[in-house]
Formats: sequence, structure tokens, C-alpha cells
Amino acid sequence: MNEKNYEYLKEQLKNTGFGDTFNADLANKISQGAPEFQLAQKKTFGKDDVIATLHFKKGADSEMYFFNRYDLQLLNDKQEIRARQMFYINKGSSITLKEGYNLLEGRAVHKTLTNKQDEKYGAWLQLDFKSTTQNGNYEMKQYHQNFGYDLEKVLAKYPIKELADEQSKQQLIRSLERGNLQAAAFEIAGKEEKLFITPNVAFKTLSAYNHAGQRVSLKDLFQNQEQSVKQEQKSEQTQKETKAMKQEGDKTLKKPKRQRNVQK
Repeated sequence: MNEKNYEYLKEQLKNTGFGDTFNADLANKISQGAPEFQLAQKKTFGKDDVIATLHFKKGADSEMYFFNRYDLQLLNDKQEIRARQMFYINKGSSITLKEGYNLLEGRAVHKTLTNKQDEKYGAWLQLDFKSTTQNGNYEMKQYHQNFGYDLEKVLAKYPIKELADEQSKQQLIRSLERGNLQAAAFEIAGKEEKLFITPNVAFKTLSAYNHAGQRVSLKDLFQNQEQSVKQEQKSEQTQKETKAMKQEGDKTLKKPKRQRNVQK
């Protein structure tokens, strides 16, 4: 077995989110020397199951194996294929297993890509489930950095507890950039409420869900909060005015009457 090739592939699998699950099988397949081979793994994310099939192939002019791509299938409750996508391995910008799952769930993932001039740029990626390529893949939409979606600025519009601490803020941003549906604590009407958020890049905002997985409109939520605060302030002002009027009335009633001078 080519130990150098094995170690390289092992590290590549780790960096793509597959850990060391395949180490023994990988060594065995390399030792067999077949022109190409596949390895498969079933993994659970929350309540969802995915099946990843990894494709390895020998180079045309060498005995070195290359990890070229993996096919990811998202299953429904009946273990039927709900969606699938082939992800190709690119140096430094490959889609990890978790990111692949997040993309199949319809969420956006931020990656650093390289153009034809070998220049790096940041872009949000999202699958277009209404359009497919010739090989059966969903089209991958790219929202380049000049699209104008600034996640940090979008988050700053909302009273999110994690933003108060720099370390927590950066952890939140990194998680959202990986496409995760991330829990965040919002201050709503003086109370802390946990919502699950993810970037909504196309509309330059956030998508939010409650603990039951139901979509929540942040716009409506905070409009209602603002109206509630205004109503509460108005009620407090009315109470103050009523109290002031009552106190003024009490003063008038308690005011001593002038005694008339009686002349004898």
C-alpha cells in the first residue's frame, strides 16, 4: 500500500467532514489496487438522515488514488431519497459533509472560492431546486460579495444576546456561514426568547424559526413588540395623568375655607 497516498486521503477525508470513519476501509481498498472504488456512510443530523457515497479513482498516469467527489442523498421519514447532489472536491473550497446537508436543506453556505485568474473571493452558495444541470445536479446559485449581503450588519439589526460578546458573536457568524440553523437568544418585549436563525441571502435578511420548527417573521415580531411598548408607554402615561388629576382634586377638597369676620 502507498502509505503517502493513504495519509493524504485520510487527511482529505477529515477536512471534508468525514472524520476517521473510513480509515480501515480506505487502507483495504488501496491495498486491493482496483482502478476505482467507492465508500459509503450513513449519518444523522438532528432528525434527518443522509447517505454519502465517496468516489475514489486512480490517476491516469500514476498509482495514486484521488478523492474526486461524493454523492449525498437526503432521506425523508420513510428513508426515501428526498434530494440528492454530487459535490466535487476542490482544493481549499470543498463542500464539507455538514455543509452539503445544509445545502440540501435549502440553506445558504458561505465559501471562499477562486476565479480563473486564481484570485480568491467570498460567495454565498445555495441550491436552486427548480433548475438542474445535465448530470442531474441542482444548479448552484452564487451570491458574490458585491451582491451586498453583510451577515454581521444584518445580525446587528436585532437585539441578539450573543452579539454582546465578541467571541460569542464570531462563533454565531461562523456557524451561520456553514449553513447551520443556529439557536440565538432574542430580547423580545423585555423577555429572552430562543429562535433558530439562518441567513436569507436572496432577501438580505434572516430566516427565523421557533422551537416547533415553524417559520417566524422577525419583521412582524418586532413590529408587534414596538406596538406593545408604545401601548404600554401610553398606558403608563395615562395612569400618571389620572393620578396627577386625582391628587390635584384631593388638594382642592382639602383646601381650608376662609372664615368670615363677624362684626358685633
